[in-house]
Amino acid sequence: MQLVRQKEQKALHGRRCTAGSRGRAGVALSALLVAALGTACGTSADSGGTPAPPKGGKSAEADAGTAGGAAGAAPADRAERLKARLAAAKKWKLDKPPLEAPPAPKPKPEISTRDGFEVEGHEDLPPVFTAIPTEDKVVFLTFDDGAEKDPEFLKMMKELKIPYTAFLSDYLVRDNYAYFKEMQAAGVTLNNHSLNHRYLPALSYDKQRAEICGQQDAIQRNFGKRPTAFRPPYGNYNEDTLRAAKSCGIKTVPLWSAEAFPNRMDYREWDRDLHPGDIILTHFRGREDWGSSMPELVRHVMKTITDKGYAVARLEDYL
Repeated sequence: MQLVRQKEQKALHGRRCTAGSRGRAGVALSALLVAALGTACGTSADSGGTPAPPKGGKSAEADAGTAGGAAGAAPADRAERLKARLAAAKKWKLDKPPLEAPPAPKPKPEISTRDGFEVEGHEDLPPVFTAIPTEDKVVFLTFDDGAEKDPEFLKMMKELKIPYTAFLSDYLVRDNYAYFKEMQAAGVTLNNHSLNHRYLPALSYDKQRAEICGQQDAIQRNFGKRPTAFRPPYGNYNEDTLRAAKSCGIKTVPLWSAEAFPNRMDYREWDRDLHPGDIILTHFRGREDWGSSMPELVRHVMKTITDKGYAVARLEDYL
């Protein structure tokens, strides 16, 4: 039985920002666009240039010309939409508004297990991967466990319209299911991180299955939907883990390429850089664990992502 253990090392890279010229929108709109150019296209410390909007996506100023994705909207609507985005960034103390991700791909990328992450007989088991194959300049933000339940975090992510995915362990969330129901109501997918966050490869097949299927049941019972994605605690798994996960209805096993902390990013890849399709791991942690609130954590990771010219996309849109 093969044991696969994941360890983290990771990276960051930047690209230039191109801003198309704007048509006749009036003096007020022009001023807003200039402000957006100054916030959404800040200089990257790594590249010495300015980051580009994601491929197929829109920067804050480009978004003002599409008003909710509909081209040709009235200049007043475009101006109001842009003002709202800039105001949200200012309220939550972001240097720049988050870049907007491109539309979800059709068809979805083909997901396969990353080289070196296979177990015996893996062709019949859920794929294990650290990134999504895409040319879109997007990354995916994921939160594990569920220990910290900061209401300001929910407000921040909703007002800034930042998509993210949660991988929950029931022993940490059961004291406040309502918090995660509010998260789910805002469009966040709640996925499986096992019942008790145990080191699964040390357990028998039956005990691993109880951890994974038990969490499937808990999520369905409390949130009404059975997950199809599972992240093993600590990123550790073996053949029994994946066989058990498959038997519980799991289709994919997303790990991560980068890990975010309140004061740094760690990277898995040799070049220590962000890449299109990277999955970013962080945790529901607060001051007691990390000496930092969740909004402070989000400000740090979003500065890194936006400075590099990346947008945050919804992981489920690519699976």
